Amino acid sequence: MGRSAQEVVFVDGVRTPFGKAGSALAETRADDLVVKVFRELLRRNPGLPPERIDDVAVAATTQIGDQGLTVGRTAALLAGLPNSVPGYSVDRMCAGAMTAVTTLSAAIMAGAYDVALAGGVENMSRHPMGEGVDPNPRFLAERIVDIDALSMGATAENLHDRFPQLTKERADAFALGSQHKTAAAYEQGWIQADLVPIATRSSEHGWGLLSADEGPRPGTTMEGLGGLKTPFRPHGRVTAGNSSGLNDGATGAILASEAVADDLGLTKKMRMVGFAFAGVEPEVMGVGPVPSTEKALARAGMSIDDIDLFEVNEAFAVQVLAFLDHFGIADDDPRVNPMGGAIAVGHPLASSGIRLMAYLARDFERNPQARYGITTMCIGLGMGGTVIWENVNYAGSK
Repeated sequence: MGRSAQEVVFVDGVRTPFGKAGSALAETRADDLVVKVFRELLRRNPGLPPERIDDVAVAATTQIGDQGLTVGRTAALLAGLPNSVPGYSVDRMCAGAMTAVTTLSAAIMAGAYDVALAGGVENMSRHPMGEGVDPNPRFLAERIVDIDALSMGATAENLHDRFPQLTKERADAFALGSQHKTAAAYEQGWIQADLVPIATRSSEHGWGLLSADEGPRPGTTMEGLGGLKTPFRPHGRVTAGNSSGLNDGATGAILASEAVADDLGLTKKMRMVGFAFAGVEPEVMGVGPVPSTEKALARAGMSIDDIDLFEVNEAFAVQVLAFLDHFGIADDDPRVNPMGGAIAVGHPLASSGIRLMAYLARDFERNPQARYGITTMCIGLGMGGTVIWENVNYAGSK
């Protein structure tokens, strides 16, 4: 007889501090970053026998060198998991880790798996965005996509064009808020709770220890943001200040069926309600979270009014603003990215989906009156991804 559908819970999520490309993690192998994350997850969750892990999925956007060779399997072996635990790699650009989570969760829902490890990694120092890429010439020759689709910054400028109300001033103000919220979260110790310190090595400076994100700029001001260059277009609106940076880092999470989590005595931080991915015009990929969220909500029989907390990836401020405007949410709504986001801490491409989930789990912990939350992000070549989560410690009416 077939197995019945299972509820999926997010047991735990951790990450390395995110380094700036060319800085602290520039000489650290990507697979070693994943190993460190996996070992920390197992250390923090001693009730999980490693042999009970049914599969490992690790995402990377640039699957080459130390991010290649089926990094899900190689990192699992390097982390000391039993040979019996399989693994594989995932690529959905920025939503790689999100897709690792949803793919493994679908297997748990179907009863094929009980426990799984998901991860994501990107060392943009060692593997710059676009390394080894060879786009099919038909993309441009047959006008399947506009050339702007191959430049994420250009797609962000296109969003400003399409929605004139999304001004540079609004984008800068949102970016400033991200910096301030991140600084406050660090002061409270909320972010550090899920960081795995990384020993670093530099051929020039020797050994060191990275225990905090390198990206945050707590001294940011509107005046400073207003004077930054617009690299993607003369007199444009997208700057280094209202965009995420180029970063190195890894994330990881334990997923389990709720029944098995209970049997093993594992922590349950949130329960998956549903998820969806959707496509949009590649030239305006930043609007992708709008249809993916509408799709996920419709499938769950919910509306945006049911959502109490939002973790939206800040690839570009304008992308978040487009999402907020569509759903009638204020730019400074405290439910949105309460601990700040990628504009401050960074966006190591394929790893960021799990960073959003770990943040949401902390949001839920501090807000027991919040029942539902979403993690959502735009994805290169015109996509969006959204996962709806339920607070397992929901304490009653709002």
